[in-house]
Amino acid sequence: MVGFLLYLTGRLLYALTVLVGVTSLAFGLIHLSGDPLAGLVPPGSSPEQRAALATRFGLDQSLPRQYGLFLTRAVRGDFGESWRQRQPALEAVLDRMPATLALAAVAVALAVVAGGALGVLAGARAGGITDRLVRGLALAAQAVPGFLLGTLLILVFAVWLHWFPASGRGGARALVLPAIALAAYPAATIARLLRVGLIEAMTADYVRTARGKGLAARVIVWRHALRNAVLPALAFVGVQIGFLLGGAVVIEAVFAYPGAGQLALSAVADRDLPVIQAFVVVLATLIVVVNLAVDGVARWLDPRVAANDGGVSRGRWPWR
Repeated sequence: MVGFLLYLTGRLLYALTVLVGVTSLAFGLIHLSGDPLAGLVPPGSSPEQRAALATRFGLDQSLPRQYGLFLTRAVRGDFGESWRQRQPALEAVLDRMPATLALAAVAVALAVVAGGALGVLAGARAGGITDRLVRGLALAAQAVPGFLLGTLLILVFAVWLHWFPASGRGGARALVLPAIALAAYPAATIARLLRVGLIEAMTADYVRTARGKGLAARVIVWRHALRNAVLPALAFVGVQIGFLLGGAVVIEAVFAYPGAGQLALSAVADRDLPVIQAFVVVLATLIVVVNLAVDGVARWLDPRVAANDGGVSRGRWPWR
């Protein structure tokens, strides 16, 4: 119990460090992108008008002062007012985030189900026709960029066949095409990881023992080999949450899907820095929380993870 509490404390401190770093990076966007007021000051504005805008948005303070104020407000969830939408930046992001989370959740479910099923089929029939087909399909899915796949899906299933809408958020049917485009790459990687893990697990001593006892191949795969083979794929799923949420920016633009990703893309085009900062911090927070949850699930599935977590089980801090 003490070891677990040490592990949890260490991971929370690590997560806090990551969030502080990301928040600082979000602040740096203001100054790395050039003049923050370039997109706000109308052509021909007087120096007095420019100074008034700088005072309004706190850009007339020294850089350390601005940074301190930004961190203080970020802790409270205050990223200022959107420069374009005239509403709190965090509120603008959170209003759109449920749509993005719904898209990411469906994409994760598709990736896990499709990638898991294909990985098990390929691993259980290594070297056969099924294995070759799965490997070819996975390679193709990893080679095609998401925006190109999304465009092809729109052309085939929306324009030609009229099975699904091409854009917007009109119920569950509108989620299908963008979710497939977003899930293709992680599904292919999950299939390949699970295939390799299952092939390795099938050569382990405990599998040979199970075969010697006369257990059916299906029982050996599902009850014995798969439990160990799934760990690399599970770790990949945790990492890919960030990829899916970040990739949603492009996919939402392709499908004109009204999520936080499309909002962030519009904010970049409009130089709406408060919205960009709020989006980056919210995205980082979600990724950190998901990865903490995946770490916990991995420890629960395989106690060996706890034994190799940097010394937690022996009472040392888990700095990684």
